[in-house]
Amino acid sequence: MVGKLSYNRNGVLVNCQSVQYSANNVYVSTRGIPSYPTGPFQDGNPSQATDQNAIFKFPLNPQVQTGTNTSTTGGDIGVFINGVALFDYRDGVAWSTKTNSYCGGPGNPPCPGGPGANQAWSRDAVVAERVGFDCAKGHPAMGNYHHHQNPSAFNLDLVVISNVCNLYAADGLYVIDSTQHSPLLGFAYDGFPIYGAYAYHDTDGTGAITRMKSGYELRNITVRTHHADGTDVDDGPAVSATYPLGIFREDYEFVSHPNDQSYLDEHNGRFCRTPEYPNGTYAYFCTVDVNHNSAYPYAVGPTFMGVYANRKVTSITETVTTYVPTTSISESEFNTLSIKTYPNPVTDLLAVQVGTLVKEDMQLALYDITGKLIKETRINKGQSIAYMNMETVYAGSYLLKVTVGNNVATKAIIVSSK
Repeated sequence: MVGKLSYNRNGVLVNCQSVQYSANNVYVSTRGIPSYPTGPFQDGNPSQATDQNAIFKFPLNPQVQTGTNTSTTGGDIGVFINGVALFDYRDGVAWSTKTNSYCGGPGNPPCPGGPGANQAWSRDAVVAERVGFDCAKGHPAMGNYHHHQNPSAFNLDLVVISNVCNLYAADGLYVIDSTQHSPLLGFAYDGFPIYGAYAYHDTDGTGAITRMKSGYELRNITVRTHHADGTDVDDGPAVSATYPLGIFREDYEFVSHPNDQSYLDEHNGRFCRTPEYPNGTYAYFCTVDVNHNSAYPYAVGPTFMGVYANRKVTSITETVTTYVPTTSISESEFNTLSIKTYPNPVTDLLAVQVGTLVKEDMQLALYDITGKLIKETRINKGQSIAYMNMETVYAGSYLLKVTVGNNVATKAIIVSSK
């Protein structure tokens, strides 16, 4: 079940506004805007995240597709638990053999067959549009803010491949934690759940916590004349610094790993047990590489495992019950929160991260050894991270006090010499 998270930023409602369910369906009402900051988009994207005022209808009992699986499409293919859209790998740009250049998308001529027509070489948004993603790895398309990939902040990857987070302190939907099973992140348009990067190694819910691995690998090619299955297609550009391997979806091929349950299938998922589905379900995973950088096909695809439908509806036409979540964190819940601080020791910027979205404002206060308050901030409801600038804090030992309601925890913080 998707949790309801409401937070008002600059007069605009963010996160999911309501979750309602009937005997067979669940309805998610959302504005499509997250509580974490969006932008800047450094590729000149003039669009901003705007109110989508959308209702999504998901089946409570999704079904596996029989026969040919449906390909993912451009635009929405899923919804994250904060109501933000998931897009697949593509950015609407492809290669035209008529002009030997890109077609489709802003600034390019139309592709043969028009929008939506299958192209031999479809550009990968995660690679091609990286400069246009904000710190949370998202961007808007005509106001529809979305993620194509694992929705965690760039600056929390083990190897940072974008400097956009240097412009402002930002957040993401969740933080990758290699020691815990990923939280539930959302649902695909076939109704099956989407998780993050780490899960139990074995599909029966046992084994060590392990990174879920994409079964797709870059092909060993220097020219683009055939697809991985051997199909002769219109030629794309030769592999080069301008058109590197990975710039097109068709640069990948699927390689089965039957003896390793941590590898995912061709839809980027597997049948397994998860904390939310102890009896088992099919589930997708947001795949990353060893450096926690996003790995194709990123979340769902290039085909759905289940029966696909466009989940956007204009109204609810059946009797439903509104889900009412708890509005406070109990002592037992607080004690199980994964509260991490890093780096520690710290010299300039301290990140305080919770392993899930908090459903009540979390107060953070830094004290010196005499009990003097040095700095304070908070993690807002619906977010998972906050930052403290430590550049003006003297070297030494400090205590970080974390408070939610009547629950208090402390963390020892070491500030190193600058």
